[in-house]
Amino acid sequence: MNLSILLDAAPQAQGGGGMSFLFMILLMFVIMWFFLIRPQQKRQKEIRNFQNSLQEGSKVVIGGGISGTVKRIDLATGKIDVEIARGVVVEVDKSYVFADAAAAQTTAQQK
Repeated sequence: MNLSILLDAAPQAQGGGGMSFLFMILLMFVIMWFFLIRPQQKRQKEIRNFQNSLQEGSKVVIGGGISGTVKRIDLATGKIDVEIARGVVVEVDKSYVFADAAAAQTTAQQK
């Protein structure tokens, strides 16, 4: 009689294993979001805020690592004229401006 009780209890114990597997998958997703996705979203938000706060005369770094000075901002088209050398002005899309050159230079000097 005791043997039948043990045999009946065994399948019930295995049923709980699926729930713990789902919990582990959910836990892995939360950890991945917290350490990978969330910091990237915060960084993108900082870049977007920087791009929206650009002013003429600001020193910036554009895509490709080229640094220059903002000469003109066209809000209607989202284009920015950046002087990369004396007399050399390039027009770039506002989304290609990534960093403040002065802040990047200060950070590099501190290292």
